[in-house]
Amino acid sequence: MSLVIAHGLLLVMVLIELAIVHFQKKEKIFWKDVIFNLNSGHIFLWILRGVEISAFYFVSENWGFQIFNGWPYAMIWIFTFFTWDFCFYWLHRFHHKFKFLWAVHVIHHEGEHFNLSLGIRNSWYSSLTSFPFFIGLALMGIPVEIFVATSSIHYIVQFYNHNSIIKKSGWLEKIMITPSHHRVHHGKNPEYVDRNFGGTLVIWDKLFSTYQEELETVPVVYGVKDYVTNYDVVSANNLPFLKILGLSIKENVQKQTFISIPKYLIVTGGILLFGLYTYYISIETNWNQYQKLGLFMLTFIGTIASGGISENKKWGANLWLLNFLLFSPLFIITFRIFEPILGFVLILLALNSIIMTINIAKDKN
Repeated sequence: MSLVIAHGLLLVMVLIELAIVHFQKKEKIFWKDVIFNLNSGHIFLWILRGVEISAFYFVSENWGFQIFNGWPYAMIWIFTFFTWDFCFYWLHRFHHKFKFLWAVHVIHHEGEHFNLSLGIRNSWYSSLTSFPFFIGLALMGIPVEIFVATSSIHYIVQFYNHNSIIKKSGWLEKIMITPSHHRVHHGKNPEYVDRNFGGTLVIWDKLFSTYQEELETVPVVYGVKDYVTNYDVVSANNLPFLKILGLSIKENVQKQTFISIPKYLIVTGGILLFGLYTYYISIETNWNQYQKLGLFMLTFIGTIASGGISENKKWGANLWLLNFLLFSPLFIITFRIFEPILGFVLILLALNSIIMTINIAKDKN
């Protein structure tokens, strides 16, 4: 339940920040970018995060040296807090240095608008390439529950560091990675490239000469060089690997069918989809494998379709409508699942789909 609350709070904080940016700072919200950020890793990343945790548990239990036997629990926590952050520093730095690892991480840096939703934007595969950097902790015998709890604390700090509201953090700038430090990390300015790899503590960047303060005379320009806007979740997660292999996917734009989809439908659909993903987390330990697979497929197909409709592609709309007007009722009827919260979310997604259908029909006329 705590994980469900945490994911719900992430979404609430994203929306609160966007409200402040829009109403108080009078800045434009790039909604399609926000929706992509929320759904880029999503449920597929969640499944692979489970693989990472399972692998950690297996190594710790079977091959761990259990060097912490007899240690006070508090000391194990403190040790894990600092060593996890040290491991993350090198994980992050290596993901910028080596092409294969950069192919995993680049999706996070392709976001050109710095806000809390960017903190959620990640590759499907990021947990798989993270595990090798934490295997040392498993071999030491760090209990898996401490590993998971500690990593969660660090990830919350990293999420916070993507906010666009806080400019400077006073004395915290000297000991922690702050939003200012992390803005630098996301900059494609020559002064800022490959700087500030730390996750929570700034000591590692200062120790290994990768620290760079945000300069008042050099405004941060976000993104990566030669990026072409892409809201297709499948393409964004996999195209970097094809580029490494010298392969490319050339879309025949002339054969593509484009349609006009109101932005409010894309936004509400994307937010509801994040809600569906959060609900999946809540039932993961209670439902049987077939029920979970069914909800996984509904959510995963939704993320793929969401990318298509964000690019106004007809196939995206068709897949979205098929998923939430046909597959969704079939899922409920087949498994006889009548849970109020799930039903409410699916009804709203169906309503979103019906309104989308009406808009598409109007455009044809």
